[in-house]
Amino acid sequence: MPKKKFYLTTPIYYVNARPHIGHAYSTIAADVIARRHRLLGDDTFFLTGTDEHGQKVERSAAAAGIPPLQFADQVSATFRALWDRMGITYDDYIRTTEPRHTEAVQRLFQLLLDRDKIYLSSYTGQYSIGEEMFVDGPPGTIGPDGKPTETVTEENYFFRLSQYQLPLIDLIESEDPENRLLIQPESSRNEVLSFLRGNVAEASERGDVLELSALGKPYLPGALKDLSISRTSFKWGITVPGNEKHVIYVWLDALANYMTAIGYGSDDPAEQEKFKRYWPADLHLVGKEITRFHCVYWPAFLLAAGIPTPKSVVANGWLLFDDSKMSKSKGNVVRTETILDAFGTEVYKKQFPDSTKKEQDLFAADVLRYFLLREIPFGQDGSFSFDAMITRYNADLANGYGNLVSRTLSMIRQYFSAGETEGRPGGDSLIPLLENNNSSFELNEISDQFSFPEAVLEIVTKCFSTYDFGKSLESSWSLIAVMDLFISDQAPWKLAKAGTSESATRLRQVLYAAAESIRIVTALLYPILPFSTAKVWAQLGLGDIEQAAKNGELNNLEWGGLKPGTKFGALAPIFPRADKGLAQIMIDMENPNSTSEKPEQPKPSKLVDETTTHTSPAPSDPTDPAAAPRTSSLPEGAPGMTVAGSYAISTERPGTPSHTEARASGVFANSAARSDIPDTPQIVIDDFVKVDLRVAQIVVAERIPKADKLLRLEVDLGYEKRQILSGIAEWYTPEELVGKKIVVIANLAPRKMRGLESHGMLLAASHGDDGKPVLATFAEDIPVGSRLK
Repeated sequence: MPKKKFYLTTPIYYVNARPHIGHAYSTIAADVIARRHRLLGDDTFFLTGTDEHGQKVERSAAAAGIPPLQFADQVSATFRALWDRMGITYDDYIRTTEPRHTEAVQRLFQLLLDRDKIYLSSYTGQYSIGEEMFVDGPPGTIGPDGKPTETVTEENYFFRLSQYQLPLIDLIESEDPENRLLIQPESSRNEVLSFLRGNVAEASERGDVLELSALGKPYLPGALKDLSISRTSFKWGITVPGNEKHVIYVWLDALANYMTAIGYGSDDPAEQEKFKRYWPADLHLVGKEITRFHCVYWPAFLLAAGIPTPKSVVANGWLLFDDSKMSKSKGNVVRTETILDAFGTEVYKKQFPDSTKKEQDLFAADVLRYFLLREIPFGQDGSFSFDAMITRYNADLANGYGNLVSRTLSMIRQYFSAGETEGRPGGDSLIPLLENNNSSFELNEISDQFSFPEAVLEIVTKCFSTYDFGKSLESSWSLIAVMDLFISDQAPWKLAKAGTSESATRLRQVLYAAAESIRIVTALLYPILPFSTAKVWAQLGLGDIEQAAKNGELNNLEWGGLKPGTKFGALAPIFPRADKGLAQIMIDMENPNSTSEKPEQPKPSKLVDETTTHTSPAPSDPTDPAAAPRTSSLPEGAPGMTVAGSYAISTERPGTPSHTEARASGVFANSAARSDIPDTPQIVIDDFVKVDLRVAQIVVAERIPKADKLLRLEVDLGYEKRQILSGIAEWYTPEELVGKKIVVIANLAPRKMRGLESHGMLLAASHGDDGKPVLATFAEDIPVGSRLK
């Protein structure tokens, strides 16, 4: 049986400036949809590219002092390089300056001319340079881009758009899914229909004659006017065949890319077959500001040419920064590269120093993908801020999904290592074997209100069909939360300690349920988090998730797919926690020359290597002449910044060293003159020897539900294992703690917190009232249980 085809496109991005996060938003959504359809087994074709003609590009190139094609080459290259850096899986990248496109657009124009859908005339009107369109109004009218229009008189070719008022209304209103143009969200659909129908209310008051569409909805005949589709006032465009003083209107040129990229207008039989295979497009993803072009002009061109119209157009909203739409002219854009550089270097590279630049970029791209699709309802405007992204990352990815994976796989590794399970050889951990190899654990024990996996799969499937990414992720995260609560309720560490056959069976059931839940939720999250889910999939011992997607394994999510006895891959953290200071780093990267007030920076002591942040000179890139200088590299230890891996600028004045540190370093000679010497009381040696300080190794670390600051740790003291609760969850993720050798007070009286007993205390250093605690560890190997003296 032939595969079902699915052809989707992004808007092709205009090359008047380099890409920002708003461009990435549409492209990320398209990539998620493409990955989803591929894993469903559909023959998927994903197109993106750049729109490179028009008066705006011609003027920008002239201002930069270079030819338009060179200008377009440079800007288009930045878009393509960014999509490659982010791991975007497009199948083709079309440029409107390519010969395949130019020739096909001329053929489309000639076809419309031959069918008498185009005529030559002249026109005087108000032209918006920014939007490349004529607008109604007197001289000086403000155009859609917020700038005054220019009065333009031209001989133009006109498209008989007025003939398609009723056909377009009927096409959009149709209830036949095979013969309609579906526009989402509903607000965009209503906006387009309102434009097509004209001002019905005002016409009715005037007594004008209204007519009815096929569904009986009124419209004002003649409200849709013919459209100018050529220009003679500039030269940068595709020339009209047979009349080269005209260039083809940039929107007819640009919109045709959706067909020219898949073979329209080609003489090559293979390209012709490709067009026959993939057209019409199943989905055009667009920004809401260009909905009219895609839902009025584009289908009208196709109807006139006798070519099938696309099946659906989905408009995403704007990303708002500082409460307004991101715009280069407003100076409030956020570059995607800033997020890739910051999260890749400040979060991922610190956890994995040997990681490649590609791995760092793909990790950071996952963070951005998750935030945009989880935080902003697709189709609506949404606010973006660095603080919100870091908060969402820590709460959902580090503390949620990453923590569930870490605690589950760590416990399986601890309790069911190879050689202890059914006598299997080897040194790797295995998924626990159930009695009689039975994996059908009764999941209704997990939650009385949560049916799994059927409910989750149903919700995710429905949400993807309506592009409700936020609700899909919310459903997946509800499963993660339920499994976290389930593990805490079942307390596998207690089952392991009980030592009975019943507790051993229950331990296998609980940990298998958790691991199988991780498998299913990982498969569901793959389209949105391709890099991170690949790491989890490999840790589960399931191999390459990309290959699994191609094989259809991610589409088969029945319970029991994780075979007992499966050997784990190497375990490692998935989402290292991000320091809150990362927001300031990204702000500074976006505005390196900002004159806004910044906190006073301390001067480095002679004991600290002086490291400066190097800033590149003003850019010579002609494609973005107004761009501010960008940070070329991040410091590896900038003085005056917080310790323990954060490069965030401190919001407080620098502290002074303790008297012990000061004497040791020679910073000052007269310590008695200092007012900040600790006034702690002296103790005698007998007091000190009462404190039993021991070397301990953390074997289990996990979060405690509804306790944001507490972690539950199990530590090995050599002579026994014990539970310790520690308030370090704000600074350490569970996965980075497992395996660490630390110092604990072993003879501290037990204390109960959150219903759990803590038998000991960790030792850590910190600086300032809100300083990050840094655990006391060891530079040399030492056996657990050793006493500090």
